[in-house]
Amino acid sequence: MSHAELIDSSAPVALITGANTGIGRYTVLGLVERGYKVYMACRSEEKTQAVIVEILKTHPNAWVQWLPLDLANFSSVQDCAKSFLLNQSQLDLLINNAGVGGEKGLTIQGFEMAFGVNHMGHFLLTHCLMDALLRARAPRVVTVASNAHRFAWGINWSKIRQETRSILGAKDYAVSKLANILFSSQLSKNYSHLGLSTYSLHPGVIRSEFWRHLPPGLMPLIKWGPLISPQQGACTSLHCALDAPHSETGFFYANSSIKKPTVFARNEYLALELWEKSSEWIKRG
Repeated sequence: MSHAELIDSSAPVALITGANTGIGRYTVLGLVERGYKVYMACRSEEKTQAVIVEILKTHPNAWVQWLPLDLANFSSVQDCAKSFLLNQSQLDLLINNAGVGGEKGLTIQGFEMAFGVNHMGHFLLTHCLMDALLRARAPRVVTVASNAHRFAWGINWSKIRQETRSILGAKDYAVSKLANILFSSQLSKNYSHLGLSTYSLHPGVIRSEFWRHLPPGLMPLIKWGPLISPQQGACTSLHCALDAPHSETGFFYANSSIKKPTVFARNEYLALELWEKSSEWIKRG
């Protein structure tokens, strides 16, 4: 009998993106310790399987499985959701954790890389998995944003279709994180009456591979303030995933408590506009 068959069929099911490194890796560990069956949706099978092996060494009865996912490609996102739905009819927890910063280029569908991966890829994935989420008793969607959203003063709709022109791509990253918060807020407005809880969060400034696309000489400019470990960074994600009450749905969190994001992140009209435009973009494919 495989380790997967040892898990109670009533165990809650989670899917997390970007789960083989950084805070995602420790978020998976926290979910496993709380009895979740976890799907790790990532690009690299090799890296993900290595993490799975490590988890099984300390938690031999854990249920963890890799799903291929490239958030920069709508077809890959849709295939990932289809693969999940072939095995599971409901999803208790979706954690939109993966993200990129400082990466050049456009996604397959022609979005600036940070916006396309951090927002559009997760928007589509959530859309594809919504029916499965709503079949769960108390479903949750947790989206990892960032305090970097404080450097975005709205969304320039034309620029999200252009490759970043800066060396750091910091402004584009900030816009994508603003989009994460607006998306989570609007998702709550649209589905909280059906029992769905949504949370966005700032995990802290993490010592991780996140900034691997930046030139090495620019790294000191990024590491402002105290850096925390990926394990510490996973704490707020796990709080939102496991302990935050439904009454706090739609809010933004840091240090495992509600924080007030910028006025732009609280703009209901901008949130609705982003939702409507994103819905149209995924329809076009």
